[in-house]
Amino acid sequence: MPIRSMTGFARVSRSTPFGELTLSIKTVNHRGLDMHFHMPLDFDGVEPALRAAVRRRVVRGHVQLQMSFKRTAGPAAANVINEALLRSWLDAFRDVAQRFGIDSKPDLNQALRMPGMMEAGIPPYSDASQGDESLEAEVLSLAASAIDQLDAFRVREGQAIETEIRTRAACLRDLVRNMEDIRSRALPAFQRRLRDRLSEMLDIAQIDPARIAQEAAILAERSDIAEELLRLKTHADQTDSLLSADGETGKKLDFLLQEMNRETNTILSKTGGLGETGLTMTDLGLAAKAEIDRIREQALNIE
Repeated sequence: MPIRSMTGFARVSRSTPFGELTLSIKTVNHRGLDMHFHMPLDFDGVEPALRAAVRRRVVRGHVQLQMSFKRTAGPAAANVINEALLRSWLDAFRDVAQRFGIDSKPDLNQALRMPGMMEAGIPPYSDASQGDESLEAEVLSLAASAIDQLDAFRVREGQAIETEIRTRAACLRDLVRNMEDIRSRALPAFQRRLRDRLSEMLDIAQIDPARIAQEAAILAERSDIAEELLRLKTHADQTDSLLSADGETGKKLDFLLQEMNRETNTILSKTGGLGETGLTMTDLGLAAKAEIDRIREQALNIE
């Protein structure tokens, strides 16, 4: 599966027999799946189906869906009266007129000005429930098109992110190779200096030579960065593998970057007191941390 960015946008419109539908979806990065829908109240019934449609294609991210609907003001829709409301208004008028002895007839013009009295109707000879279902089907079809468009956007963004991360991982491997080369050349000199220092200590103090040799071996092992370099290189290779694997790549990559950062910090702490060689290793270690941070910046947008 291709890498997908959590950042995307899609906007689609469609003319239906009922009116003009416009739907837009915007996504940005988020730790989980966080959906917010802004739609006319008449479409509350279709929201669960819309959420399910988004959830099938979007695993992680902040999703904002907005929809607007402009009804068609056709001849059949312009003169539909809310009969139930009109009947209720007439009953109330007559009841008040009778109870208070008012000799007056209801004013139809006044009644038609009441909010909700005139409704945009569906075409004649059609059932209202069938009209609602057809409109909901149009909404779901439009949403499917928007989600397809959104997914294509996110895949394009993901390809650019993947290219950048692979490039940074390759730079990181180059830095590790440089550090391995310096370590192999500096290790004999480090061991020589350690032996000389131990000889001086033996001349000054009466210490068991076997104990000194044991402590020297422990010190040499603790000062060596071979294991850290091997793990850092392995993690860089795993970065490429994750980008080619299925599933939620972003979360896995975030954990791997934490491990890479930890190995780099250990390398820097172990090589800080090795003179000029240590300074060179520090420069390479800091460059490695910079590459890891650049990968992290990109990984934050991966689904």
